[in-house]
Amino acid sequence: SGLLVGTLDVVLDSSARVAPYRILYQTPDSLVYWTIACGGSRKEITEHWEWLEQNLLQTLSIFENENDITTFVRGKIQGIIAEYNKINDVKEDDDTEKFKEAIVKFHRLFGMPEEEKLVNYYSCSYWKGKVPRQGWMYLSINHLCFYSFLMGREAKLVIRWVDITQLEKNATLLLPDVIKVSTRSSEHFFSVFLNINETFKLMEQLANIAMRQLLDNEGFEQDRSLPKLKKKSPKKVSALKRDLDARAKSERYRALFRLPKDEKLDGHTDCTLWTPFNKMHILGQMFVSTNYICFTSKGEKLCSLIIPLREVTIVEKADSSSVLPSPLSISTRNRMTFLFANLKDRDFLVQRISDFLQQTTSKIYSDKEFAGSYNSSDDEVYSRPSSLVSSSPQRSTSSDADGERQFNLNGNSVPTATQTLMTMYRRRSPEEFNPKLAKEFLKEQAWKIHFAEYGQGICMYRTEKTRELVLKGIPESMRGELWLLLSGAINEKATHPGYYEDLVEKSMGKYNLATEEIERDLHRSLPEHPAFQNEMGIAALRRVLTAYAFRNPNIGYCQAMNIVTSVLLLYAKEEEAFWLLVALCERMLPDYYNTRVVGALVDQGVFEELARDYVPQLYDCMQDLGVISTISLSWFLTLFLSVMPFESAVVVVDCFFYEGIKVIFQLALAVLDANVDKLLSCKDDGEAMTVLGRYLDSVTNKDSTLPPIPHLHSLLSDDVEPYPEVDIFRLIRTSYEKFGTIRADLIEQMRFKQRLKVIQTLEDTTKRNVVRTIVTETSFTIDELEELYALFKAEHLTSCYWGGSSNAPDRHDPSLPYLDQYRIDFEQFKGVFALLFPWACGTHSEVLASRLFQLLDENGDSLINFREFVSGLSAACHGDLTEKLKLLYKMHVLPEPSSDQDEPDSAFEATQYFFEDITPECTHVVGLDSRRKHGADDGFVTVSLQPDRGKRANSQENRNYLRLWTPENKSKSKNAKDLPKLNQGQFIELCKTMYNMFSEDPNEQELYHATAAVTSLLLEIGEVGKLFVSQPAKDAGSHEEDKLHCEDIGEDTVLVRSDQGTGALPRSTSLDRDWAITFEQFLASLLTEPALVKYFDKPVCMMARITSAKNIRMLGKPLTSASDYEISALSG
Repeated sequence: SGLLVGTLDVVLDSSARVAPYRILYQTPDSLVYWTIACGGSRKEITEHWEWLEQNLLQTLSIFENENDITTFVRGKIQGIIAEYNKINDVKEDDDTEKFKEAIVKFHRLFGMPEEEKLVNYYSCSYWKGKVPRQGWMYLSINHLCFYSFLMGREAKLVIRWVDITQLEKNATLLLPDVIKVSTRSSEHFFSVFLNINETFKLMEQLANIAMRQLLDNEGFEQDRSLPKLKKKSPKKVSALKRDLDARAKSERYRALFRLPKDEKLDGHTDCTLWTPFNKMHILGQMFVSTNYICFTSKGEKLCSLIIPLREVTIVEKADSSSVLPSPLSISTRNRMTFLFANLKDRDFLVQRISDFLQQTTSKIYSDKEFAGSYNSSDDEVYSRPSSLVSSSPQRSTSSDADGERQFNLNGNSVPTATQTLMTMYRRRSPEEFNPKLAKEFLKEQAWKIHFAEYGQGICMYRTEKTRELVLKGIPESMRGELWLLLSGAINEKATHPGYYEDLVEKSMGKYNLATEEIERDLHRSLPEHPAFQNEMGIAALRRVLTAYAFRNPNIGYCQAMNIVTSVLLLYAKEEEAFWLLVALCERMLPDYYNTRVVGALVDQGVFEELARDYVPQLYDCMQDLGVISTISLSWFLTLFLSVMPFESAVVVVDCFFYEGIKVIFQLALAVLDANVDKLLSCKDDGEAMTVLGRYLDSVTNKDSTLPPIPHLHSLLSDDVEPYPEVDIFRLIRTSYEKFGTIRADLIEQMRFKQRLKVIQTLEDTTKRNVVRTIVTETSFTIDELEELYALFKAEHLTSCYWGGSSNAPDRHDPSLPYLDQYRIDFEQFKGVFALLFPWACGTHSEVLASRLFQLLDENGDSLINFREFVSGLSAACHGDLTEKLKLLYKMHVLPEPSSDQDEPDSAFEATQYFFEDITPECTHVVGLDSRRKHGADDGFVTVSLQPDRGKRANSQENRNYLRLWTPENKSKSKNAKDLPKLNQGQFIELCKTMYNMFSEDPNEQELYHATAAVTSLLLEIGEVGKLFVSQPAKDAGSHEEDKLHCEDIGEDTVLVRSDQGTGALPRSTSLDRDWAITFEQFLASLLTEPALVKYFDKPVCMMARITSAKNIRMLGKPLTSASDYEISALSG
């Protein structure tokens, strides 16, 4: 029955397994019981019961009826809980009691610390072979865990999100809904979910957070500003789950309307919008956030709207009618009015908008007082004072500051601040001037008519008509304005007045790696265009790229940014080009331009998947040739600007700013589709690249008013037969006709899948490069180094999860060289030291770890990289006898690890420390105890050092070891003489270390005996060495007379302190500053003891220690949890 109850507890999620021991309160006439206390062990629950006996049970006798007793007990327990929460500052959260029980269960079952936050848990089955195991999946911020307890057999699974290489939702005949989780070493299948879509979305989100952490060290922090739920609202999910759901909605909202990356969605509601251009009420959704009101239609006819709150002047509740229920009117500064209706909770919506308007006003007009009107009648109006509305947000700077400013966009010294480079360097083709100019004029008129009908500026109605005009090509005179509008860069520019100017001034005259790379690439940016053949264009490009490098050091500068930015400068003013670059790098092409171009690699993988689906006849051939991966990187990074003629490529940029990355995929597929036959006949990748290069060179824009600018690729081409011209507008129309079904949400799903693969591949590449770099420097095998790297990285990640003594960004910087990307501080090193180093044992382990860490930290930044870590471990585990002893010696030559430690013991006290624990069979202390009882001490410590037959038998072996130190064999220790001498205090610490190292060794007593002999010998050597050191005359207060020396009495060696002054030896004496020994003396003395030689010469099995370390983590120890393991019960 016990097995069955345990199984039901897990399957039904009973709280019985959370608390195996409980104290319940129940009266005889009641069927309800109350949980008074619970505990995980009998001892814990007994303590609770004893407290109840002493503080509660005696008081209950004064009550006469059960109801009074129940009321008193409940009040008493609740009061204790409230007092505890008050003392410990326990914050009230929104989690249900059931979820709190699940949190306790999660931490107990998997040994997770409190810092590991549980997001949600789901009932499911885990497939081990062909047998499903019913249990519970626990999803936390950093781990995916599974627990099952069926018929007495317990099973656990813990997988770190950062180790997942693939996450898929599959459907088979036997299992219609299965989630497949893949790691580098195994695959796991979960099924029978109540809501598989919700579970899978949450798993995707958590895995994505983990990938962000690997990519740019961007950890997870809960959003405390999330609005609280109403008390009456049902609490079905945890606060953390609500936070993640809100983040996901905000991300989709920002992507849909091209809003700044810090904008948070507050809520959305169904409504209708009156569209004056066709005089209809269209159904859609209104979205409200901190700074914007947005709308998108639900029907086939696309219509979207973006209203920044900075533009809003009046929010008015109009009269309701049967035709127009619950209407809401919003007016803007450019005299546009938008009419929404069919709002479910209009009063609440108006209140939220008014709150956000007040916040917006206070942010933009912080130096002016805001006074709005808000009436309680049915015609409620919220408005801004006209004085504020008519003014534009300006940065308040004093005249003195302006006078001192080195860079001023308002001055005449910067022409690119007020006009575009294309305006200054416009060149027209005389022979084709009239027809092309007429067509350009018609385009401009079409856009002006569109603005008159649909509105102009950020608040314009965006419809299918807008898309049609964009696909036909934006007029050159309007290109910069519309790029700002369509990309959303206009919002960031409007909310950050003066930001670019300040950034340029701060970055002027400063140099780093990014500025050096920028200078190198400046003259490679559209060199064929006259705007970049002189200093004006080059200087503007330098300022924009340098300002962005200082704004975003994580990206800094990446090749291809110069090409894109130079095109932006042609059509936009300098500050506008900067904000367009911000939108491009941070929102529209995420992670494209970081040091590892991860975003471009991700989209390259997406493109390969799309090519397999849309041009399957070409996919296998292209994969064999490796062409897709080669071409797509340059196409995506430069938006075709580097592979197409300039006048054609800018049309692609037009479409990109309107449609996003979708149009780039469509166009790339259209290029492949147009060249299917030629590509299938190619024999190698070079031939295929030539075919595609010639095709793209032939793409022309016959509407361009500019004279054709020769493309670099076409200049280098020596084709005899010219390629037929391809019209860019026809190519774009073809891409929409054939591949227009590609949706933005589908691309995002595919991006997630590819992001896992790309980042894990980069991590594997980093590991291989690190291992390849240091494998020749150590004695470890490649397999051992890879396992050690995994443990080292895991220790770093654990400190990022659960905190450490240094900041995570200091320890992990993906932009650094491979060897320095992961670093650990002393707290993490201490844990790894205890698991892997052979000398870690006893209470002295932490001190020894501190000494070794100080030795390995060569640059003194309190962090060590993998190479430094392995160098110390290799010497301790696989070094020869001399290398091991040299490492031990160097660890003690360093200054003390902590400056607040007490002064080291005197040599005499150290000798007592080592000798007093040796058993009487090995040590004979002459009359010491009896003398101490009378308060006297004659200064003698007698240690039995009677040589045995084994030692004499090994004398020849000792000579062989001593020969290792002959001059001709000193090549391994060529720097031994350069090592500083060991003073008396350092020598004492070295002896303590050796004493503690042997505490768990099977030959402990023999090693203690040998250590005592070496200590005695070295003390005598140090005393003798003092005779050869010239010393100044000592004053009367010095301890020149107090010397340690060894004397032989019978068969014992006795350490004697000469005491010519008083008859008693003081308990603490000063260190002898002239006493010192060298490394050669230390090595030679230790080689006289076979037990010590055997101990330090003993080989260490590193793989066994690594396996042991991984097993310790599997058991849920405070150190890093295993990345992917199964408890032995699971394998059964």
